[in-house]
Amino acid sequence: MVLATTTSCISSCPFEFRKTLQLERLWLTDFRSYRSAEIEFSPGVTALLGQNGRGKTNVIEAISYVTTLSSFRGAPNDAMVHTEAQQAIVRAQGSRENRSLLIESEISRTGRGRAFLNKQRVTKRRDLFEALRVSVFSPDDLELVKEGPQLRRDYLDSTLVAQRPALDTLRSEYERILKQRNALLRQANGRRSEDIEITLSVWDEKLTQTGEALANARQQLLNVLLPYVQKAYDDVAQQHVEINIIYDAPWQHVGLQKAIEEKRDEEFRRGISLVGPHRDDVSILLAGLLSRTQASQGEQRSIALALRLAAHRLVADTIGSPPILLLDDVFSELDPVRSAALLHHLPAGQTILTSATGLPEGSSADLVLSVTPGAVSPT
Repeated sequence: MVLATTTSCISSCPFEFRKTLQLERLWLTDFRSYRSAEIEFSPGVTALLGQNGRGKTNVIEAISYVTTLSSFRGAPNDAMVHTEAQQAIVRAQGSRENRSLLIESEISRTGRGRAFLNKQRVTKRRDLFEALRVSVFSPDDLELVKEGPQLRRDYLDSTLVAQRPALDTLRSEYERILKQRNALLRQANGRRSEDIEITLSVWDEKLTQTGEALANARQQLLNVLLPYVQKAYDDVAQQHVEINIIYDAPWQHVGLQKAIEEKRDEEFRRGISLVGPHRDDVSILLAGLLSRTQASQGEQRSIALALRLAAHRLVADTIGSPPILLLDDVFSELDPVRSAALLHHLPAGQTILTSATGLPEGSSADLVLSVTPGAVSPT
């Protein structure tokens, strides 16, 4: 089996991809373990190989950061700056629809960073989302099924934004409103004065409006995503087992406004917002059973892979171009059968992967790079 980019669609492809998306070169200055590095990538599959702790994941993180302005590891900005520097710089050169792209990001240890797209200051993250999209698979994704609901909410929201970048504004607005409302509840310290009640009612209205819009967007996404997840699971598990995905929002049967009112006393006591999309979950059923508690570890990992593959394929079909696929050391957490199945069903487009143990048996890459401390070079 050759590790290659083959077109994979939900049934038969509705169209040929009209747009091409490619990362050609990456420059790192004082990013994590790299004082200075320049890396070129193949338009097909590039494999970064090296022992653990050499900096492979740092490269994947840099690519993810320069296209999203956030770390897929959840790291703060200061953690991404070399210990002997005050600022890191990541530059990515690529192309979209045969037009050149240059993205430059400055990461400050103490202040706010800056980003530029073709030398123009980026003021909205959605501009980067629309320029150079990426999908990231990491070992942590294999916890998507069995760990807490935050991972599943993040999965939905990141998929929403990748598919429809304008929704990043809705998500950010909800988070801003929630933060302000929680600050007011903490300030009240259990006391319910008229002024606080009036101000809280204003935040309630805002939270209801944005919260219901966000929950509806998540539900609509799941409706569209489910057949993609089913197809991807069948591919990875190499058998058909029915999957169902349910958006679990206990407040939906009464509406968010009323649910908030019903929790008012408890929220004052605890000083935190207890109802809304920030508390919702996703129930994933395999053969009618809750996968988080009833599925085997192998089945849970197959579902997690299916979720990531499904999101990648949905975004590709939506925008007419597959995102750049970043696979960070996922083979270390998969058995040989699932590793082979993942490689065999790689979606179309550019793939950049890392491995500490080499490539799975029977596979190859278009370009193999060796990662040593602070350096990346062709083998």
